[in-house]
Amino acid sequence: MKHIYIFFSFVFVLHILSVFYPSTTLSYVLGSLSLIILLISFWHASRLFQTLAGGFLAIGIFLFFFADLRVLEVIPFLGENISLLTLLAVLPWMNSVVHAGRFDRLMSKILKGNVKHLGSLYRRSTTTMMALTAFLNVSSATIARDVLADNLKSVKERTANQFIMMVTLRGYSLALAWSPLEVLLAMSIFITGVSFSSLLPWMIGITLLMYILDSLWGNWFFKKVPYVDTNSSSEPINLREIRPKLIQLSIALISFLLLVILFGNVFDMEFIFIVTLLVFPFACIWAWSMKRWRSFWKVGFSNWKSSVNNMHNFNILFISLALFTNTLNASPFLDWIQQPILAVADYPILLLILIQIFFVLMSMFGVHPIATMGILGGMSGLLMEILSPMSLAVILVVSGVATVPIGTYGLVVTIISMSLKQSPYLITLYNLIYSFVFGLFGILLAYYLI
Repeated sequence: MKHIYIFFSFVFVLHILSVFYPSTTLSYVLGSLSLIILLISFWHASRLFQTLAGGFLAIGIFLFFFADLRVLEVIPFLGENISLLTLLAVLPWMNSVVHAGRFDRLMSKILKGNVKHLGSLYRRSTTTMMALTAFLNVSSATIARDVLADNLKSVKERTANQFIMMVTLRGYSLALAWSPLEVLLAMSIFITGVSFSSLLPWMIGITLLMYILDSLWGNWFFKKVPYVDTNSSSEPINLREIRPKLIQLSIALISFLLLVILFGNVFDMEFIFIVTLLVFPFACIWAWSMKRWRSFWKVGFSNWKSSVNNMHNFNILFISLALFTNTLNASPFLDWIQQPILAVADYPILLLILIQIFFVLMSMFGVHPIATMGILGGMSGLLMEILSPMSLAVILVVSGVATVPIGTYGLVVTIISMSLKQSPYLITLYNLIYSFVFGLFGILLAYYLI
């Protein structure tokens, strides 16, 4: 399966062409190719995603027999989430330009020394995680974990582990709410139809609020623990040396956000498609401007090929979700499922609370927030009769992001728990109050925007 990326890439390019030149024939072709991807990827996906996708497929097939649909009508449904998979396929290029520019090493330097207690290190680590996650996503957690574990050797193991389990997951989640490269944000926009430019200020606002509160708490909680840098190889931070790199990283991030907003306002295209089209050329121009083109291309192509070759989990999840949501919408069972929603239609705050609880419960059983969002997306029409599109977008993003630090079987939680040899339930326990507060602010903001 070393060359399966060629086939997957062909399908993704075909999807891009279908956006510029839409046709019924292309819809059927993409649906048929999606079925082939599903069959290929199912046997290479992890057991958790096989279970999730298998459940969605089984329910989708069951619902088909009660829906007023023909088999031929189902085929195009399978390709409706290809846009999300195409976005995932291009993201490694942005990760690669960050590696090529050695910004990951820059963040490693920032996390080293020059603090008197863990409270100060907590604030710095959270800030670093946010900046790094905006470009590197999951890789940021691995980098931060390695650096912090090396630098906290003078601290008691239990305290060091608690610090890492908190700061990495919380800093990681704070970037997901506003980063245009985050699939949860892209999916919420895809479901509700709101514009990125109108949603972004609210997401930045709630992120800043959570960042300030968590930083104050982290400083208070950990400031009683002195920090002694025992790493003999570490050097004091030279602000003059790292300032140009920090400015460059900030300019790149702001430029990308502005480009996404500009293209979204000028062209009549979906947010996901705009980000997909911008990632690769933006990464190329950035690498060229840094004079890191050769290393960018070498690292980038290898990372991209490996990523596309191994995106089986998301392939089967999104394709099975497409079948599930479309057959559900066409079946009479949708009316039954909508009854609890209709029961609280006069009390939108209860509906917002139920959505948040649904995300939390599903995450505890190992269901990815994207899958949970996909389930709710199948009822988006009814939900937007009670909530405004902006209100629904906010609650979907915040609910999904808030559960990331407590998702017992989530990818980042699993990475941290395995590296520290700690129970994932312990990570959930340490971050439970944080996620509760984050979710509460999301509920209040969404209620305000109704």
